[in-house]
Amino acid sequence: MTETLSRTAEIRAVAARDPERAEAMLTDFLAGLFDLSVQNLRINRDQYSLNSLNGFFDAEEQAFFFKFHQEEGEEDMAGEYYRADILSRAGLPVDQPVHASTLPGEQILVYRRRDTPRFSDVLFALDRQPDAEAGARALAAEADLNDRILAVAKKTLHPITPDQSAAEPIHRLFHARLQDADGTYPGGRLAAFYAGQSFDLPGVTLDWGQIATAIPVINGRRHARSLGAMFDLARERYAPCRLADAGGITAHGDAHNANVWCERGQGIDRLSFFDPAFAGSDVPALVAEVKSTFHNTLAHPFWLYDNHLLAGRYDARVRFAEGCLHIDTNWEPSALRRGLLAVKADHFWRPWLAHLAQCGMLPDDWEDVIRIGLFLSPTLVMNLRAGASRHDPLSSAIGLSVALMCGSAPVEGDDLLTEFFDRIRP
Repeated sequence: MTETLSRTAEIRAVAARDPERAEAMLTDFLAGLFDLSVQNLRINRDQYSLNSLNGFFDAEEQAFFFKFHQEEGEEDMAGEYYRADILSRAGLPVDQPVHASTLPGEQILVYRRRDTPRFSDVLFALDRQPDAEAGARALAAEADLNDRILAVAKKTLHPITPDQSAAEPIHRLFHARLQDADGTYPGGRLAAFYAGQSFDLPGVTLDWGQIATAIPVINGRRHARSLGAMFDLARERYAPCRLADAGGITAHGDAHNANVWCERGQGIDRLSFFDPAFAGSDVPALVAEVKSTFHNTLAHPFWLYDNHLLAGRYDARVRFAEGCLHIDTNWEPSALRRGLLAVKADHFWRPWLAHLAQCGMLPDDWEDVIRIGLFLSPTLVMNLRAGASRHDPLSSAIGLSVALMCGSAPVEGDDLLTEFFDRIRP
């Protein structure tokens, strides 16, 4: 990795401590990049922008929305990014930018500003104030979108080589965050977030050696893999060349609902993608929808993005005994989020796995592949340790319990994830 920050990395770093200065930097950056007279630029204070910035500005008597996604070491990357045209040609609903820069370290998209909300905002409002009619509309819109995702996945499925898999930018969301650019493991975010660190949880403080090797016991159910074992399996199985075995498809790759517009329609609302930073035509077939599955369902309500709302709603108790990490919590997904998970199961995962099996392209360890992707989605998108980012001991404990539940099945009994996998099993 180079020592000099890219322009997007520099602006994102400045925005964390001095938003007004970052806005001035972005004004100059966008004006020079796209030859625009940029005015009234405002960065959106967005809880979902964990690795990106977005906001609004005016230029040429028009209103615009901008977003950029910035990864560690991105300035050293090669390849293509933000390939909205690939998604559009395949038949996926995607908002096309009016201005785009796809150079590593200067990747940014500019859209005409829309009045329609993001689907994440629609759902967050329903998390706080449930509404049966609005919830039914949301589930219908989600089903319609997943029917379209499934149709494109079936149409574009094809064998890919390990090299084709490795060329896809989606691996920046998973494997690249486990190790350094030179292959050092643990490295990347895994090392920065967790290795060698202490974990403050309700009633107990543990070091990395303890928590990495402890057997998880979540709400009384003993699980098969420790936290460290899950990361080790991820390093091996999520190596880009290994993920070619189920073929490749055309996909967005990062379609969490903060990257989805929701347009009110007659009878049914219509969802469409934007910010295709990790889109591709050879996206590994078992990984393409993993991140959206987690972030749109199991990250809610409140614990990942809005942990300040947990107090008084949920609690958690943690103890460490005889090599086991016991986490007991009354947190669970809301009825709406369970409904969204069921829609994802019924309208994408179950028919998709059946199709892969019919084509002879479903690996025997498909459940492990999906489980590890679900596990990595929260643990590598944000530091789950209390005090390290926005988390406190309560949200850290809930977050770890959800991640550990995703990563391996309970030795005995059922939980939310075993129900999900039984539902999608071909």
